[in-house]
Amino acid sequence: MKRDKNTIFLRGSVAIAIGLLTGAISPAMAQTKPAAPTPDVVVLTNGDQLTGTLERSVGDSITFKSDAVGEVTIPMSKVKELRSSSNFVVLKKDEKVTKQPKTPGGIEIENNAVKEAGSTGETIPSAKIGYVVDGATYNKELNGHPGPFSGWDGSINGGATVLQSTSYGQTFTLGVSLIRAIPSVAYLPLRTRTTFNVLETYGKLTQPTIPQTNPPTPAAVAKTSIFHTDFEHDKYLTSRFYVLGGLSYDHNYSQGMNWQQIYGGGAGYTILLDNVQQLDAKADLHYEKQSYIQTVVTTPNNNLIGSTFAENYRRTLPGKIQLTQSGTYIQSWNNTDAWSAIGALGLALPVYHRFALSVNLLDNYLNNPATGFNKNSLQFVTGVTYTLH
Repeated sequence: MKRDKNTIFLRGSVAIAIGLLTGAISPAMAQTKPAAPTPDVVVLTNGDQLTGTLERSVGDSITFKSDAVGEVTIPMSKVKELRSSSNFVVLKKDEKVTKQPKTPGGIEIENNAVKEAGSTGETIPSAKIGYVVDGATYNKELNGHPGPFSGWDGSINGGATVLQSTSYGQTFTLGVSLIRAIPSVAYLPLRTRTTFNVLETYGKLTQPTIPQTNPPTPAAVAKTSIFHTDFEHDKYLTSRFYVLGGLSYDHNYSQGMNWQQIYGGGAGYTILLDNVQQLDAKADLHYEKQSYIQTVVTTPNNNLIGSTFAENYRRTLPGKIQLTQSGTYIQSWNNTDAWSAIGALGLALPVYHRFALSVNLLDNYLNNPATGFNKNSLQFVTGVTYTLH
């Protein structure tokens, strides 16, 4: 079959056009490929020079990730010159941060001061610098809305005591303490904070009868079972004042308390807040139900309307030792004898990376325990703590 000359000519023209178009597009695509970012260079006052990336600055020190030595912290007084093409936001000390974002821009560090790029071109002495943070992180933390399972921080601790002799038994403790703060960085005021805690102490000690009788007398068994968990969500109305909702559950075999449950809402205020310490005080109005372990003598259950008054304090001591302290007073209004108090004091001493040795003192006082049980329950617990972040 003979091909038509016009068809052959048309096909040839199309092939040539495709070839020319492909040749024109390929260089254009290669030209539009984004160039690799220019590395930052910091020159120190002693003449040393590092190449890498400026990550952030806290106070009068910068954090620089060097290609040669990794992440290093350098005082601004030791920096002769640093220019970064990346975008940063500079926050002064005691600057009031609002939800209206600042415009990120390049910065220069020279003569112990930070100079902002852009229209302002303001030069800020290092003594007045609060934070220098990259623009992407700043905008994400300021206006981001992370999912319910992201952003959690906290610790897990546990310990065990095993006795194997004429008397034998074991005691185990396990605790989980989680916190989710939004934003998660110190340079922005909190919008919300969620906490979750759970603590369990369980033990059993068996003491055989000595000398044994005939017929045999069963061994005496002493049981320990203390459980506590709580959940709280805080919504900040200002940088320090917040409203809250929470719940808690308790079981204490040592006081005859089978189950105590509390549901309520209230408000709190951050009294102290700086780089090393934080003190919060709060109060609520709640519903409380108490049910007791029933023995030969019946103890009536309680349905109560009451209030919780609490304070929580934490402080970072020298050597990165963490001190935590809390006090809680729970008062019932429809039965004034049904009140309780909880005190806690703890130290966490770092030993290796995220592991620390923990020492905790816990005191629970229940003014209306089950008949025949003590009002006070005191625990001294040592164990190992693992920090999640």
